[in-house]
Amino acid sequence: MFDISEAQAQKFSKKFSPEFLPKNSYYLHTGERCNKFSFIASGLVRVFAETASKEVTQWIGDAGHFLTDLPSFMFREPARWNIQALSDTTLWTLSYTEYAAFEREFPDWNLFEKRFVAKCFAMMESRIFDFIALSAEERYARYFASFPNHFNEVPLQYIASVLGMTPETLSRIRAKKTS
Repeated sequence: MFDISEAQAQKFSKKFSPEFLPKNSYYLHTGERCNKFSFIASGLVRVFAETASKEVTQWIGDAGHFLTDLPSFMFREPARWNIQALSDTTLWTLSYTEYAAFEREFPDWNLFEKRFVAKCFAMMESRIFDFIALSAEERYARYFASFPNHFNEVPLQYIASVLGMTPETLSRIRAKKTS
């Protein structure tokens, strides 16, 4: 995805430190400044916000994905999102200070960072398109095709929220698919 060499990956990875989040613990709370950038080695996390009327789950992350509140981390502003472990989760974490030093230490870091931000933007653009152009059934099918394990490991109300539907709508769609 990021087209970096094995040697570059080895250099980058030496700067990351292991971090363990027990189930239900928080990586970040709304209003805090996010001071870390992590890679999920194992486990599941939920990125969500609380509104006056409900919780809104923005994303569920699993092994192989990066984790941070990007605007908070990059622009040093208060976090919009809570980030909570849905299971025992192992991360490889880079502090903001170490992240900032990468630019000086690794000449190719800007290219990696550019690709990472572009990937985040492309994922966001895809989610927006899905909400505008796809039916609830089509959003469910696309999510299930991409993350089938989530349906066994994540509370369904969180998946429904990611998909922009009520838990009842998700249940009806799932019932149709299995009948």
